[in-house]
Amino acid sequence: MIYVGLTGWGDHPDVYQESSSVREKLKDYSGHFPIVELDASFYAIQPERNVEKWIRETPDNFGFVVKAYQGMTGHQRGDIPFDSIKGMFGAFKQSVLPFQKAQKLAMVLLQFPPWFDCRKENVDYIRYCKEQLIDLPLAIEFRNQTWYEPAFKDQTISFLKAEKWIHSVCDEPQAGEGSIPIVPIVTHEEAVLVRFHGRNVHGWTRKGNEDNWREVRYLYDYNEKELIEWTTRIHSLHQKTGDVYVLFNNNSGGHAVKNAKHFMRLMNIEYTTLAPRQLDLF
Repeated sequence: MIYVGLTGWGDHPDVYQESSSVREKLKDYSGHFPIVELDASFYAIQPERNVEKWIRETPDNFGFVVKAYQGMTGHQRGDIPFDSIKGMFGAFKQSVLPFQKAQKLAMVLLQFPPWFDCRKENVDYIRYCKEQLIDLPLAIEFRNQTWYEPAFKDQTISFLKAEKWIHSVCDEPQAGEGSIPIVPIVTHEEAVLVRFHGRNVHGWTRKGNEDNWREVRYLYDYNEKELIEWTTRIHSLHQKTGDVYVLFNNNSGGHAVKNAKHFMRLMNIEYTTLAPRQLDLF
């Protein structure tokens, strides 16, 4: 199966019904797409009441790609608000178990920062993450191109296969060491993740505060030619694994919904298990 969705559900006015309140945004979203990336879990480990609410608000076949907490991937600045690293991992794992129990956990995504380069201590840390999150479907995304340099690429792929990591294939600006090339390779027999970050080189490398940085970094509108190129890649990936999860993260200018739906049309994808929504009459 090929699943197409967006990163987050809170900033996509094109999918909300006019009468909807803020609390109904996820319900509206699930009438358009069968998966979503949960971003809130990156900034804080979510309480069970939130997770149970999101489970209730979505159809039975809906899936969540849960982004790992920032303290687990090295993004956290300062001390982590836990007694120990192991305690942090335990709290996160406990928080996603309701998704897994409801069969709505597509995967947990560990996205490592640009300074997480290819060296032994980082390889060892990836192994540690796997041990702490055992029995969860885990995806990994690098933001440092050393993992895919000629000297390490084959070893990186072999390592991900051996450790049963789901590979995150990214389309993003080619902006030096802090970005990675398109590497359309499957490392897990059950799934592969594809994330569209846009190709805004200037925004990717821009320095500034967090809010301005995010506003510019993912400002990009994919054209039809670029999306058509990806239809071939997605079909090829799907031949090598069970499920392909495709997420559009180019949210800054409101292009993600349009690009995702255009991509679905190019792929001749139409989902039949979405939440009910108002008919598109025009």
